[in-house]
Amino acid sequence: MADPKGFLTTPRREWPRRPVEERVRDWDEVYVPGALLPLIGPQADRCMDCGVPFCHEACPLGNLIPEWNDLVSRDDWRAAAERLHATNNFPEFTGRLCPAPCEAGCVLAINQPAVTIKNVECAIADRAFEEGFAPPAPPERLSGRTVAVIGSGPTGLAAAQQLTRAGHTVAVYERDDRIGGLMRYGIPEFKMEKQHLERRIGQMRAEGTKFRTGTAVGRDVDAAALRHRYDAVVIATGATAWRELPVPGRELTGIHQAMEYLPLANRVCQGDLEVSPLSAAGRHVVIVGGGDTGADCLGTAVREGAASVTQLDIYGRPGTERDEDAEPWPTYPRLYRLSAAHEEAGELGTAPSADADARLFAASTLRFSGDADGRVRWLHLVEVDAERRAVPGSERALPADLVLLALGFSGPDREDGLIAQLGLELAPRGTLARDAGFATNVPGVFAAGDAARGQSLIVWAIAEGRAVAAAVDRHLTGGASRLPAPIGPYDRPMTAP
Repeated sequence: MADPKGFLTTPRREWPRRPVEERVRDWDEVYVPGALLPLIGPQADRCMDCGVPFCHEACPLGNLIPEWNDLVSRDDWRAAAERLHATNNFPEFTGRLCPAPCEAGCVLAINQPAVTIKNVECAIADRAFEEGFAPPAPPERLSGRTVAVIGSGPTGLAAAQQLTRAGHTVAVYERDDRIGGLMRYGIPEFKMEKQHLERRIGQMRAEGTKFRTGTAVGRDVDAAALRHRYDAVVIATGATAWRELPVPGRELTGIHQAMEYLPLANRVCQGDLEVSPLSAAGRHVVIVGGGDTGADCLGTAVREGAASVTQLDIYGRPGTERDEDAEPWPTYPRLYRLSAAHEEAGELGTAPSADADARLFAASTLRFSGDADGRVRWLHLVEVDAERRAVPGSERALPADLVLLALGFSGPDREDGLIAQLGLELAPRGTLARDAGFATNVPGVFAAGDAARGQSLIVWAIAEGRAVAAAVDRHLTGGASRLPAPIGPYDRPMTAP
């Protein structure tokens, strides 16, 4: 490490956000442009280069974090970019979208604020493109083998890039009109501007990866016929089957899934629409679900000019300090965190009936009620205890003429024909079944990402893509693969025993 006392003398400083009043008037990323780079050198100096760096274990990609922290502190950006890309195909995505389990596993975090690993990662990735340190890496020769990757989210793109670089001819099939999956239409522009996605797609095109947009395998293309056209198929469609809320009044107009709402806002930013058909402008919005997708809906509704926005979380409000008994270091703890969207809602006072950051904790939806035209007007809720039992006398109603359900996803879509046409077996929880080598019950067909693992983080999605690429490469070559496999299909995040 460049500064042996850096972790003792330098406080943690994160990439500053733009003022709330400024950023809610546009869809640009929330951070102050150009303000990250001056912070990064001293922050990288805080890395202790631990003898046993648990940040490696906390991150499924196995990122070489102490190594690139040291290189950044020495101002060797080219070498830092090489070490970063050695384990992560898309650090500009994870540096913006990942909740950073690596920081929860930072040894410094035992008794001090962790190293700003995520910020350092983002700075390296952006600098790499600016300085030309991440050129396309096409293969020296082609193998003559072909692979179809179904789905262009982080898993599909990572698998495609790895397999293309290994010399195989890869085509990525995407049902939407643009590449990117949830990163394209599920992640709001203020969290990650799509220029970063376009930049990486351009690199992949230059390497030789082919893209087929507007093609839903199972509907537009028969999945079984596709299997016969390629030497191998990777299914990376994600977990797109959203969870429902079966309560009275669900049939009322004005109640929508988050993934019906967010893509339309993204299409406005892309220039496809002038105004979203589900715009929150002037409406009382209630978001059911306390996760990141709910926060994305919150930030979007604020920018659209909602009259009020409230987010319901069925869990109680977490503490600000790690519970060492339930979630000991280095596991990822459930803490009270203030996202950019919650900061905006709190400062603007969007939810008079909720806590300062627009969230109502320990709140469970009982039913919806509407007007004579069948439109939702009220959401009725009740406070619950730690066992999710209703607290007597706590029922109340919130005005709601737009309700967004952000309850997560249960597995891959079973309605598009893909699963049935291939005859794929499902695991008991509804995800695609696979063996220890990522292979499904259909020869030559592999499954990776949320479609097989279940809903997870972007770092796990990319790790799955890299690992399934190694499995497919072994299948195609009949021997060992040079491609890295950072995880196995049954690996899971660290938890307390």
